[in-house]
Order: sequence, then structure tokens, then C-alpha cells
Amino acid sequence: MDIGGTKIAAGLVTDRGAVLRREQAPTPARQGRHAVVDTVTRLARELGLDGVAAVGVGTAGVVDPGGRTIVGATDAIRDWAGTPLARLLEAALGVPVVVRNDVQAFLAGELAVSTWRTALGVTVGTGIGGAVAVDGVVVRGAHGAAGHLGHVPVPEAEGLRCACGGTGHVEAVAGGPAMTARLEAVSGHGAEPDDLTAPPEADSGHGAEPPATTDPLEATGGRGAGAGARVDGCAAGREPRDLRWVLDRARAGDERAREVLALGGAALGRALAGVVNVVDPEAVIIAGGVLAAGERYLAPLRSALAAGLLPALAGVPVLRARLGDDAVLVGAALDAAATPSGAGARRAGS
Repeated sequence: MDIGGTKIAAGLVTDRGAVLRREQAPTPARQGRHAVVDTVTRLARELGLDGVAAVGVGTAGVVDPGGRTIVGATDAIRDWAGTPLARLLEAALGVPVVVRNDVQAFLAGELAVSTWRTALGVTVGTGIGGAVAVDGVVVRGAHGAAGHLGHVPVPEAEGLRCACGGTGHVEAVAGGPAMTARLEAVSGHGAEPDDLTAPPEADSGHGAEPPATTDPLEATGGRGAGAGARVDGCAAGREPRDLRWVLDRARAGDERAREVLALGGAALGRALAGVVNVVDPEAVIIAGGVLAAGERYLAPLRSALAAGLLPALAGVPVLRARLGDDAVLVGAALDAAATPSGAGARRAGS
């Protein structure tokens, strides 16, 4: 299961990571946790539970290290923080359930189809999500919050408010709504950027594949439709704009739009450099709607990343994700199957 603020996806996945069937439904985010659990339950039953060993769930928010409860979340889904999601779904479905952060699940899925063992996963859409894998294992952290790259402070975001309530975080300058807000401001169409807080993360950046780009990143697919995230609270009587508007303006030759994308890319590259220096990954795997910006975002990102790396880490590649919409489903399923409860259920049913 892949639970986001706008949609819920469900997949029937083999123990080798093949997605056999897929279902999807809008997220009843404003109706609260019980409506979301009901939707997840319905989708799981529509897929069929015969022979299912376990259910893995990837969701936005911070999940406790045991994979049971949402311990922190924005209000993208009402009352989501504190939801004992695994317990509620186990009661409804009758099979073991393991819950993980969606970007951690995304990286687990990507590792399953690559040769990388130590890697960083990054998703850039409505928010900026991150995950870390070391020696083939996605790191959860002592509180389940490992990899929250979007909340690394960077000078480019000084004084700008983040969706989490803090200031100066990279998400406040490099995420989709943040870049939209900045272009609104410099174009004279809205409030100043620090008065336009990015809305809470509807997803961490995964969704539909971004349009093809001509950038020379090693193309291995794509993940994320965060480009669709809207900035509300703009001028009265006008349709809210989103990252697609920024991309359209950049393609049309608007230098201000190109500068906004370059600033966001550079800020994310700076944040990534610090994490790469700490983790020493083989690769950085990136996904999200912002990839549609191509080199206008990615070239400044790579340049800032390279400038901040230790000499020994020069050349760490930035790669596109391979699994697209299925990354979270595959990662969550394989994670659940690998837990003692999931593995035991699979053996009992074999």
C-alpha cells in the first residue's frame, strides 16, 4: 500500500518484487484517519487476500521504528499523527502489517532492482523526502525519522518558513510549492516568499512519471508527480498556480523562472553534499515531479553537490529512479515479507 495525501495505491506483489495487480483510489484526507483506513481496507480486499503473507504500507510521515504507528505527520491527512495503522489494518485484514515511511519504502524498492548497497534516496515534489540505505538495509533511525533531507538547513532558505513550522530548511526553497511561491513573488503576482508557506506534504514526491527530459542524467525511469502541488493563498480571484506553471515559464524563456529553478537545485545540492559526506553512498537516487525541469534544476544541483563533497567522494552519481509509481509498493511489500511475521505467514501458506 502507498498512502499519500492525494491518492492511495495498492498492489499485489510477489516475493520477488513483481507487481501482479494494481488498484488506486483518492485519499479521503479531509475525512480523517478512519476514512483512510477504510479505503486501504477496501483496496486490499479488491485485490484479494488469498495467499497474501503480509501487507506492507508506505506512508508520508514519521513511522515508529517498529513499523506500527504514525508518530509524526503534517495535516495533509487529518488526524494522521498518532494513528496505530498496523493494528487497525491487522484487525480489518487478518494478516500481519508493517508500516514504513514512504520514501524509505521507495528506496527499498529501488535497491531491489539495482546493484547498489549503500545509497541515498531523494524525492522532490510537494515536499522533499529522503532515505538512507547502508549495506543493503534502509536505515530507520532511533525514532523512525532517518533521511528527512527536506529539513536540512541551507543558507538559500534563510528566513523562509517550512511546512513543518521551522525556518531555513531546504524544502522551503527547493520544493515545488516553494519555487512556485518564489516565482509568484519575483513576478509581482503574490506575497513575498516567506509569507507563502508551502502546503503540507500531500505526498513526498511520488506519483506519475515526469515528462521526458534531455538532461544527461543516467536515465533509469522516474518517480513523482509533485509538480502538481498547488500554492494556495495567492491573489484573490485567480486560479492557484503550481510547479507546472514554473516549468512552463522556464521553457518559454522566462529568466526569473529559470533562476528560481537554479536556486532550488543549488540549495538541494548543497544539502545533499553534507549528507553524502556523512553516509558515503555509492549513488544518489532521485525522483519526483521536479525532474521535468531537467538541467535547469539538475545542473545546479550537481554543481553544488560536487563543490561540497570531500575529494574522496568526487564522482558519486546522481541517478534517476527506475520503478516509477511502483517503487513504494515494491519496497513496502518486500519489507513486510522480510519481517518475522510476514516470513512466517509465507512459510505457513506455502
